Amino acid sequence: KEALLMYKSFVGKGFKNTYKISLYLQHIFKEMTLTYKLSEIDDIAAQLIEMFKYKTILFEAEMGSGKTTLIKALASCLGVIDITGSPTFSLVNEYQGLTDKVYHFDLYRIEDEDELYDIGFEDYLTDNAYVFIEWPDIATPFLEDQVHTIKLLAINSDTRQLTLQ
Repeated sequence: KEALLMYKSFVGKGFKNTYKISLYLQHIFKEMTLTYKLSEIDDIAAQLIEMFKYKTILFEAEMGSGKTTLIKALASCLGVIDITGSPTFSLVNEYQGLTDKVYHFDLYRIEDEDELYDIGFEDYLTDNAYVFIEWPDIATPFLEDQVHTIKLLAINSDTRQLTLQ
């Protein structure tokens, strides 16, 4: 029943055949997979924001598959105006949205957990803000069960497959 309502929500908001919407349910909404064109990313981001139960989102994907692009679209949907690129060297970018702070982490260069302690990583997680984390594996000891994981797969230069868990 929930899968049908979600499908109708996508269709009702203008999503058409280009969104090969596939709902794979493991229990109730443990996982959803969809395929989209990059030109549709703002609509996808808006739908994801509505679907999130938690504010900590982990992004898993190969380099160049669109993690930062999706995070920029999500931040924009949250009202962030001046969005910069991935915080590869600064580790975190902090933004103010309309109602929530947004933290964007890129942990690609982090080599051990001590570096996360040094930047006060755990404090960011308790700030009731949206926390978007690229390359999250090193942060696993800090994370609770209340997170979503987004897995991205580049199908081609213009198409992505997204799995939300």
